[in-house]
Amino acid sequence: MMDKMKNISKAEVLVLKDQVAYQEGQVVSRTLAQNVAVSVTLFSFDKGEEISTHESGGDAFVTCLDGVGEITIDGVKYELHEGESIVMPAKRPHAVMGKEKFKMLLVVIF
Repeated sequence: MMDKMKNISKAEVLVLKDQVAYQEGQVVSRTLAQNVAVSVTLFSFDKGEEISTHESGGDAFVTCLDGVGEITIDGVKYELHEGESIVMPAKRPHAVMGKEKFKMLLVVIF
């Protein structure tokens, strides 16, 4: 039987934003869970790095863990700060950029 979650300690208190590191000039991702119903991924963005406009088959719930991110949905820009969240609706064009260094938790529900 495969673990449902991977790349993260279990039965241990941890700080989520410490589970993915910043890397200069890069977007770093760490997949914690992936199946037909849900995907859970941690991301870090160096300042100015981005995931360009794309669409997803599921609703994408983003929570900012650190820094400042810019989320674009249907051409409208939203600024996300630590502790804030936004949902990028399924099948709508969206993009994510590190306005400053930025870490986020992404949960996509398919």
